[in-house]
Amino acid sequence: MATIRNAREDEAELLAEIGFRAWEKAMISIGEMTDMSESAWEAFRNFARKDWLTISTVEERGALAGWAAREKLDELISDFWIDPQYQGQGLGGALLAEVEAEIVKQGLEEARVETHAHNLEAIGFFEKHGYAINWLSIAYSPKIDRDVQSVGLYKRLVPDVPETYGPSF
Repeated sequence: MATIRNAREDEAELLAEIGFRAWEKAMISIGEMTDMSESAWEAFRNFARKDWLTISTVEERGALAGWAAREKLDELISDFWIDPQYQGQGLGGALLAEVEAEIVKQGLEEARVETHAHNLEAIGFFEKHGYAINWLSIAYSPKIDRDVQSVGLYKRLVPDVPETYGPSF
């Protein structure tokens, strides 16, 4: 049974390890890992240490299995990582549902996520959970000295209320 909770400061290293393993799996399938591993590891470690308050975690039988972050506590899910050994067990779906519920609780009506355009596993996961691609971008990344293709996915979390005049029947 999945347990969703807020991250703790003392878990930063473990959160970084989970994020890095999930990133590594995704990047191997894309074929873009050359010379990026060390800087990716540092980025995960720095983020988990600095922004742990923005992270929600999912546990399976007391073990951390993944995490999601909303860096600005807005509708953008900036990070979403499930440890490869726990993928395909419904934990990602449980974590995503909780993050979406938090977004709605804040009065926001939509959720957004961004990923590498060739990360078909992530795109498929989010599409399975009701997200749709709404943009494609190619931007230069100075960290890796190359152009990177990204996609943005979007999901409306609250139903549209039709605008009517007079009483609704």
